[in-house]
Order: sequence, then structure tokens, then C-alpha cells
Amino acid sequence: MALLIDRQGYPLMVLVGDPGGILIPELPRLRLGAGRLRGLRLLHTHLSGETLSQEDLMDMVFLRLDSVGALTVSDAGEPERFQWAHLLPPNPEGKSHDVAQPARWDRVEGLDLGAQVAALEEELARLDTAREAGGGERALLVSVAAAPRPVQERSLEELAELARTAGLAPVGTVVQRVSVLNSKFILGKGKLADLEVRALQTGAAVILFEQDLSPSQLRNLADLTERRVLDRTQLILDIFAQHATSRAGKLQVEMAQLKYALPRLVGKNRAMSRLVGGIGGRGPGETKLEIDRRRARDRIARLKKELEDVRRQRGQTRERRAKAGLPVVSLVGYTNAGKSTLLNTLTQSGVLAENRLFATLDPTSRRIRFPRDREVVLTDTVGFIRRLPPDLREAFRATLEELESADVLVHVADASHAEVEEQIEAVESILRELELDEAPRILALNKWDLLDEEARETARRLHPQGIPLSALERPGLEPLVQAILNLIPWDKRDKARAPGE
Repeated sequence: MALLIDRQGYPLMVLVGDPGGILIPELPRLRLGAGRLRGLRLLHTHLSGETLSQEDLMDMVFLRLDSVGALTVSDAGEPERFQWAHLLPPNPEGKSHDVAQPARWDRVEGLDLGAQVAALEEELARLDTAREAGGGERALLVSVAAAPRPVQERSLEELAELARTAGLAPVGTVVQRVSVLNSKFILGKGKLADLEVRALQTGAAVILFEQDLSPSQLRNLADLTERRVLDRTQLILDIFAQHATSRAGKLQVEMAQLKYALPRLVGKNRAMSRLVGGIGGRGPGETKLEIDRRRARDRIARLKKELEDVRRQRGQTRERRAKAGLPVVSLVGYTNAGKSTLLNTLTQSGVLAENRLFATLDPTSRRIRFPRDREVVLTDTVGFIRRLPPDLREAFRATLEELESADVLVHVADASHAEVEEQIEAVESILRELELDEAPRILALNKWDLLDEEARETARRLHPQGIPLSALERPGLEPLVQAILNLIPWDKRDKARAPGE
């Protein structure tokens, strides 16, 4: 038997199980916040004299109970020994909970669970106030993979940037190296219990996974924890949803959101509720994420047709440029490498350029007059990123097709980034997938002013053809301009002009 008792000492539920255990139904979530407990303690019987089990402790963690206690009972039904456990605030030892030694039920002394719980929540509230988390929802970042720990930690650094771009405030990381991912929860249930305690101690309302979660993993995790569970793809979709401004951009984001949600439309369970509203579920398609599969497929089909119209319109624009004989130079590169800043400096325009990921989603074109009265069209494109969700890449075909008409690609790389080589390779890989790896291109090593001499020497050795520059300094862009002029096939372009132009 079990009792769920509130803080006033009144039983909320009386549960009856079998000798092997008790099934706890879904509990009310009235007072739950990122750093609060449920306000209930569980008292139950153990019929075989066993102490608190791992299952008992996980129930305490995942249900965020004030405490859990086990009373052993003799064959005659008489109470014998009592044992209890409760969660702990952050501590130097890294302990998640405290488990008392079993004692005779009538000799339990000095136990004041109410005072312990009040002290715990007070400490969590104090830490919550003192913690500078940037003002957004707090998120605990998790990586579970076979890769070495340093590799996973670098991936989490990028995930933290993505999280901040989406409006989340990263408050901690958890890294686990495993040879095989858990197909049900992505990691073991014991590690999940530690993760839940860490989330409670850091005040995290969101658990954000670096790895993409399968529909079943997402549902299982959402059923297990009261916190919202997101993966990297959901986060990127949310960022795109926030930044899309044009009709084409909104259509592309909505289609990617629907394609992501389609295999997850299995009923209005708690996992589905986490997919709508807030980080990971907003944007142009947010009101359509709860529709059934048939209507979702119909909507995707309509979106494809509308995007085909967008592609056709952009194709006509490219044809007009070609007839006018204007060369096209497209800026490509990893997200936040400085492409928009370079466009602004070269064209003296005011395109949005911010120090955050995916500040640019829709292609932006500007005419620019180079020396010797040479005019070109300079195009800024969406930034690339490693492991860009396939559905999102497909949805943005209309955007990426701008690259097909480019006479020259300028690959802008952030030379000051710790993983600049990996970012350069990620961009080159996507260009190969788009069959654009044969296009003439220039490597622009941006943010050169932030490098010390040793780093500059390394960059010169690895990329002897790269052009060092700072996108903010117009006088220093002359070598880049000259390289662009040298690569453009001017003779062919001049012949494309109609007579008399």
C-alpha cells in the first residue's frame, strides 16, 4: 500500500498494488516550476524487508516528490523498520539525494521532512536568484554519443550558441560516452535520474539534446519527465521560425516543421504538447502542428506547390540578370562567419548583421560597382551548419538555388573560431552535395584582426590561397575585390548584353 501525503499532512491518494510494487498514476502538476518540488511525499510498504530500491529513488526524482519513505511490514502485518530519502541542493560532492539508514519505526528521531523540504526549496530559490542566466528559459544541454568527450564538448559549445540564439539560457552540460545509444530513452534510466536532479538543481525547464531524437525517444522522455525535451533539429527549426520574414522563408520553415512533426502526430500525449508553443514549437507553422497526418500531408503538398512558384519567380529573376549581363557573386559560409557584415561593407547597405547564428535566412542581393565601371550583383545567403536537418535543407532549396547562377562563390570563414577547419569542411561538404564544388570560389579568412601572429601563420600554411580580411574594414577589402574581378568571365558576360546596351 502507499499514501501520497501533502504538506499539511492530508492524504491525497491511497494506492493499492501487489507484492511486487505499486503503480503511481499521473499526478497533478499544479505547483511545478523549474526549481520546485511537487509538494507531496510518498509513504509505502515493503513486504519482504527490502530497503529503498533504485526504482523508489527514480520515482522520487522523476515525480519530484518531497521525499519517499518505505515501511517494512512483518508477516503478521506489524510495522518494523522505516527508511526515507530526499533530494539535495547542489553540493561539492555532487550527490543528488540523501538516503537515511533504516531504523525501527518507533525509534525514528529528529526527522522533520517538512523543514528539510522547505530548506531545499529555499536553497534552490536562492541559487535561482543568484544565477545569471541571461533572462531566457533555462536549458540543460546533453550529449550522448560514441565520440570522445572533448569532441562532444565542442559540439555542445555550438549547441549553446544555438540555444542562446533561440532565446534559451544554457545553465549546464551533461556528457555521456556510450558505445550504443539506448533505443528507448537515448541513455540509461539511471543516468536520466541523475540528469533530472541536475536539471532541478540548475533550475532548467528544458532538456536539450545535441543528438536528434527519434519519435519514440521523444515520447518516452516526455512521458518520463515534467520538463520540456527538445533536440537539435527542433532548436534549429525554432531559430528559422523566429528569423523568417519573407513569404518564401515562412513557407520553407512551415514545411520543415510539418515534416518534422508528421511522424510524431500520434495523439495528444505529453510529448505532443511539448512540440507546440515556446522554444521548439513556434513560428509560421505552430498552429498546424496538432493536425492529423492526412491534413499535414495535404498541407505539405500545398506548400511544395507554393515553393515551386517561389523557385520559378526567382529563376525568372536570375534569367533577367543573365540577359542584362550582370555577373553574380554569392557569399557562402558557416553561420555567423560574417557574410552579411561583408555585404554591408562592400555595398554600404544596411542588411541585418548580428553576432548570432542564422541572422540571415532569406537571400539578399545588392548591386555594386567595382573599379573600371564593372557592375556585379552581390548575394548574401543563409549560413550553413554541420548536420543541417535534411528536411530543412530540402525546404530551403529555393534559397540555395541562388548559388547555381553565381559566377563566383566567396566562401567566408571565421578565421578566429576554434573550429574553423571543421566549419570550412562542413561548408565544402554541403557545396559538394549541391554539386557546386566545381564553381570558381575564393576563401575569405574573415576576422583576421582577432588572430595573433602564430594563429595567422598557421592559417597561411593551411590555406595559402585564402585572403585575410576584416569584414568591418572597407580599405582592407581591396585584395578580395581584385580576386573577384579576376575570376569573373567578363568576355562571356559582355557578349550576353543585347546590342545597344
